[in-house]
Amino acid sequence: MHSESSYKEFASKVLGVDFDDIQTLICAFTHRSYVNEHRKTVFEHNERLEFLGDAVLELVVTDFLYKNYKDAEGVLTNWRSSLVRTESIGQAAAKHDFEPLLRLSKGEKRGTDRARQQILANCYEAVVGAIYVDQGYEAAEKFITKSLISTFDNILETGSWMDAKSHLQETAQSKDNSTPIYKVLEEVGPDHDKEFTVGVFINGEIRGKGKGPSKQIGQQNAAEIALESYSDHK
Repeated sequence: MHSESSYKEFASKVLGVDFDDIQTLICAFTHRSYVNEHRKTVFEHNERLEFLGDAVLELVVTDFLYKNYKDAEGVLTNWRSSLVRTESIGQAAAKHDFEPLLRLSKGEKRGTDRARQQILANCYEAVVGAIYVDQGYEAAEKFITKSLISTFDNILETGSWMDAKSHLQETAQSKDNSTPIYKVLEEVGPDHDKEFTVGVFINGEIRGKGKGPSKQIGQQNAAEIALESYSDHK
């Protein structure tokens, strides 16, 4: 259990913000499950702040891209999506040590890595909302620029703004002069709960296997693994 002073120190050192009402920031770190477990003492979770922060985040990122790039709308939309997706903002929250301050139920603390990433991403948006409520748009913009938009050059350089299949196709054509081919290798389970194993082949060689509840998800997962094989051989 963290004290108010812990959150004040975090706000000042990590967020670069001195909150007028530190309870707003504490609320941003409070998951719904924590409220359910502490009904007598805690009454508000972070979902309303998350709702607000999501809109502020999208505006800040959109404004940055509009002012700095002259590309077509479709490209800008893809770039924005790459910045505000769960993985990107979850990583930003993890990098800035949000996790130790999360207020979660005992059950959520034992959740999967994927569930934790989603919680961190939601918390990031809630923190943006808290900064906006307490200190205004410019303070929120400054934090988003430092913690998230600063990663954009790397996103451009690595091509991670593309979905995995598009990125793999571009990489395979560039490095191997070949187009990836996807094949279903295995299909198990009843119709309502199938799992597909998909292989992606480049120049006749299997470069990745992925699983998923649909062929499309299996293909994306296979493409991600194949991309890792290219990274390993830089």
